[in-house]
Amino acid sequence: MHVLILGGTTEARRLAEILAAEAPDAKVTSSLAGRVAAPRLPPGEVRIGGFGGADGLAQWLGAHHVDALIDATHPFAGTISFNAATAAATAHVPLLALRRPGWVPVEDDRWHEAGSLEDAARLLPALGRRVFLTTGRMGLAAFADLDELWFLVRSVDAPESPHPTRMEVLLDRGPFSLDGERELLRRHHIDVIVTKDSGGAATAPKLVAAREAGLPVVVVRRPPVPDGVPVVPDPRQAIRWMRERVEQGTFPASD
Repeated sequence: MHVLILGGTTEARRLAEILAAEAPDAKVTSSLAGRVAAPRLPPGEVRIGGFGGADGLAQWLGAHHVDALIDATHPFAGTISFNAATAAATAHVPLLALRRPGWVPVEDDRWHEAGSLEDAARLLPALGRRVFLTTGRMGLAAFADLDELWFLVRSVDAPESPHPTRMEVLLDRGPFSLDGERELLRRHHIDVIVTKDSGGAATAPKLVAAREAGLPVVVVRRPPVPDGVPVVPDPRQAIRWMRERVEQGTFPASD
């Protein structure tokens, strides 16, 4: 059986690791977008770069005899998810979305929800002047005109223009500790945080640190999964979904 994992996330890498350990006869290909200069590579075959849209992905699925397509991309990688849904339908390949659960506010959180980065930028002037921007290096153009604000931008790789004029870049990769996030907020005199609702534990400590400090947090809502695509929250349930497909005869029974 050939499984194509659209990856780049911790969950995608973990899924590839489980398949390598528990289904060594299966062929596993992980596809990475190539936006990170030095990604953490999963076991199995790895391809880097796009497919050329939904049509290109559909052709790749057919040419490489893919039996299952797992969309384990970042919750905000919306374009590839919709391309995957279209390609899977065209190529008649079963598709599953693997999405870590989003964050949920608790008592004392001061969250302000935004539908997009542009919406988040419009909220900022009323909330603070020193911004901890943790939305990654993509999409900084939404904040480029906020000249009266100062930004601490944390990302894995250095951002490119356009970006805010008054900006300090912190190159780092999670997981992050609670003590480290507390110190970062204190050292840089942060008074507002902007984050995407990425979910997961690796970057959640900033939310705890913000709650303790009484800081507002602008949370950008994640885009929806395409209609009709089943969703599971963790790699183990993705394995269960594949086993069920085998039992139902969707995949070759011999695999």
